[in-house]
Amino acid sequence: MSLIAGKPRRSEAILTADRLQTARYVSARNIHLLSGGFYLCLQRGLRNWLNEWDPDVLILEANPRYLTNSMAMTWMRRRGRPVIGWGLGAPPIGGGSARFRELLRRRYLKRFDALVAYSTRGAVEYRAQGANESRIFVAPNAVTPPPSPAPSRRAPVDRSVRLLSVGRLQARKRIDLLLRACRGLQPPPDVWIVGDGPERETLEELARRDFPEAHFTGALEGEALREQYLQADLFVLPGTGGLAVQEAMAFGLPVIVAEGDGTQEDLVQTENGWLVAGGDGEALRSALLQAFSDPQGLVRRGLASHRLVVERFNIDVMAGVFVNAMMRVTSREA
Repeated sequence: MSLIAGKPRRSEAILTADRLQTARYVSARNIHLLSGGFYLCLQRGLRNWLNEWDPDVLILEANPRYLTNSMAMTWMRRRGRPVIGWGLGAPPIGGGSARFRELLRRRYLKRFDALVAYSTRGAVEYRAQGANESRIFVAPNAVTPPPSPAPSRRAPVDRSVRLLSVGRLQARKRIDLLLRACRGLQPPPDVWIVGDGPERETLEELARRDFPEAHFTGALEGEALREQYLQADLFVLPGTGGLAVQEAMAFGLPVIVAEGDGTQEDLVQTENGWLVAGGDGEALRSALLQAFSDPQGLVRRGLASHRLVVERFNIDVMAGVFVNAMMRVTSREA
């Protein structure tokens, strides 16, 4: 396997690596054009990589904003080789040019031999775009392997509930909603926010005003991060994201998560947590109150989270779906 990727924009606040342990990594030069709804990207070096690596199967992000993807698909077609697209789905497009952009996206998606969605919702959106249902696969986004037995947890009966949120501190994570939702709760929860990013200073200032009991640890890795998961009673992600939710579930934590790109709808069920409307502070506060009212229920929901990760939401399952898709488009038995 060979992976070619470029650097994200600074505003995306995404941590990157410069090497892989089990695959060949090639750095592309991303040229970012425009912004917002008009954003486009060119990846310099993609053609040279294709000529050198000569792939049997190519997997591309199913996003027409990446202008060099069209060139890559044409390169593969001329050699009679399949191309797989992966992505979050195809959500509705708004704005004055919506109809034109919708047409371009539909044509673009039909060029793929198969599509891998990160969620059930994403698969439904790809079907709505006219993609062949037999060539749509769902690979739940994951970062951890099937976990070891769930850690033993004690219900927070005689102490404050310890809340944990993990991730890059960006505006879209909506940690501000969590801080405001905790204001005035009695007894106050023990809130730990793990991560760093462009919003940290703003959030710390907000916490000093609205919820000074909050703890900001900065970015943590390895054993230090593991200890945070083991000491927590409940994981909360008030904004968009998914990988940290799956990781928290692997540690046997119940979760409160905002609806986002569709991955959350698969991960969070009534048996293991609460799914709340994005940006709705009152819904978040209501879910917190429900969680606090049933300490033993937190333990039960945590065990359900762990079971879901073992059975459905782990990186082995995710990788297996990609392998299945590749076997299908190369006409081999999956």
